[in-house]
Amino acid sequence: MIPPLKPGAKLLKVDGPVIETARLILRPWRSDDIAVNTAMLSDPGTARYITPDGIAITTEISGWRNAAVISGHWALHGFGMFAVEEKSSRRYIGRVGPWCPPGWPGFEVGWGIDRAYRGKGYAVEAARASIDWVFANFEIDEIIHCIEASNEPSKSVARRLGARRDGEVDLFGKTNERWVTSRATWKG
Repeated sequence: MIPPLKPGAKLLKVDGPVIETARLILRPWRSDDIAVNTAMLSDPGTARYITPDGIAITTEISGWRNAAVISGHWALHGFGMFAVEEKSSRRYIGRVGPWCPPGWPGFEVGWGIDRAYRGKGYAVEAARASIDWVFANFEIDEIIHCIEASNEPSKSVARRLGARRDGEVDLFGKTNERWVTSRATWKG
């Protein structure tokens, strides 16, 4: 448990951008996102594609570590995956956005949406807003999306974004397809 602060004490607060779409809010991470992100990653089908080892995250400390890595990306680099909130319910539904830790095969915009919220176009809507944000803020001509070959729903998102398959990359000892969204053909 975190103790109360003394009067006048200040802690670091990551204050990233907030992006609103028709149905979503993409925002910085908050401590109350940790439990719902952990619940999302406790689903083996979800974890298979978005945890480093493909294994479900089922403990509070593992969930905290996962959220700390993502929110730490913001603190260290000034950008990262957004926590995605459904406007109508104000619930955390996943994480989408730029990702480029050391050794990553390129500047990626990735997505992970909770199973209960899939099939509604949220991944495409959030990824589109994230890609718009990246192209507006970075001098970059291509954004990659690393997708495991068997992840057909994620490949469908990439296709809907206008991405093209462009080879393979190794992630954590597993071969993934490399999809590319290029500035030159981006329609937003």
